[in-house]
Formats: sequence, C-alpha cells, structure tokens
Amino acid sequence: MKKLISWNVNGLRAVIGKNFYEAVAALDPDILCLQETKLQEGQCELALPQYHAYWNYAEKKGYSGTLVLTKEEPLSVSFGIGIDEHDHEGRVITCEFPGEYLVCCYTPNSQDGLKRLAYRCRFEDDLREYLSRLAEKKAVILCGDLNVAHQEIDLKNPAANHQNPGFTDEERAKFSELLEAGFTDSFRYFYPELKDAYSWWSYRMRARERNVGWRIDYFVVSDSMRDRLVSAAIHPEVFGSDHCPVELVIR
Repeated sequence: MKKLISWNVNGLRAVIGKNFYEAVAALDPDILCLQETKLQEGQCELALPQYHAYWNYAEKKGYSGTLVLTKEEPLSVSFGIGIDEHDHEGRVITCEFPGEYLVCCYTPNSQDGLKRLAYRCRFEDDLREYLSRLAEKKAVILCGDLNVAHQEIDLKNPAANHQNPGFTDEERAKFSELLEAGFTDSFRYFYPELKDAYSWWSYRMRARERNVGWRIDYFVVSDSMRDRLVSAAIHPEVFGSDHCPVELVIR
C-alpha cells in the first residue's frame, strides 16, 4: 500500500507556524504533494529528514510554487511541462516511480473578471497533452489544486457561481476533456454521489464553519490504475490553510 496526500498550504512558512508538522505526523503519507508554497529557493528549511524533497519555485516572489516530499526516491524528477509559457510559475513537478508517474500540479486560477481564463484553458490543453504522453509509457497520477469544481455536487452553491473562477463552463469542460482522455477522478470513483465533501472554503463569512465549500483538490489517475485504487478521502479536520488535505491510497 502507498498513501498519497495532496495539500494546498497557501504559504508553507505560514502553515509551518501553525500545525504543519503535527498534520504530517498524523497523516504519515508515503508521498506528500504541496501547492502554493509561496517560497523562493532557500527560504525554508524542512524538519522532515525521512523525505526526499523536490521543489519548483515561481520566478515571482511569494507566488505559486509546488513541493513533492517522498519517502521513496524517484527514478527521475522533472519540473514544468516543457512549454516556456507555462514553466515560470513553479506549477508542476513530475516524479517517476517504477509503477507510475506522479504529477503534482497547481493549476492557474482564472482570477477576478476571468481575466486569465484564456490562458488557463491553454494551460489545461497543454497539461492534458503532457499527461497523455506520459500515460503512453506508464500509469499517471495527477494530484493537486486543480482550481475547478467539476460538477454541481462539488460546491455548495452552484447556481450562484456559474460565471465565477473555478466553476465556469469552460473550466468544467476542460476537466471533462481530461477524464475523457483516459483518466478517473478517484474521489468520485469511490463516492459518485457524496454531497458536502469539500476541500476549500473561503475565509469569509464563516464558510468553513458552515461547510460552504468547494472540492477543487484532486487525485486524478489513469483509467488503467482503477484496480490499484484502495481508498480516497478528504481531511477537513486538518486546519492551517483555506484548503484541507486530500488522500489516495493505492496498492
């Protein structure tokens, strides 16, 4: 069995000052993928010697960034998806293991007024092509903050959010295209109709306390991996960020 955790920490230094090490100890993942670390190289020392650490930093300070911590040393590690337009914001890390590729991703937000929606859609298309090329070699696990609630069941108030970032028709369609390209949303594989299961809550209006949230953090796996899936979970009991960790266990 291998336990994988993905968590948008919304600032790694901030969450270290809260409950990060306690959360990691309690979850005890074999692989931990973090998004929105908001760091530059050398700004943070991690007291997690049991893990190999692979960082991807944004060129812009205090912005974006990803980190993979893994107990098993990967066969290879790469950063970005090989397209210059996308590879300056520290959004993607790929680790190759004997049985699969693991891709940690922090998908761009379309931003207020959807001013980055067109770019976001290009990123989605290029990422999907990248994942499909990897999947020709071996199974793929994509995890991270994918910044989209795919279906109405994936957020508390769908009717009020149809033109908001993360729930536009365009973003939802891109996620559907990914699934149609041979991938499975692992949480919905186990819980196709489970409601009120969210991984992100606004800091405003006591949203988390009231569970007015969105499910925008995922483990998406190659369809060929379905027989290796053991369980999926969301951990709303873990605080420290506006997101909570999500989990996948594979055999």
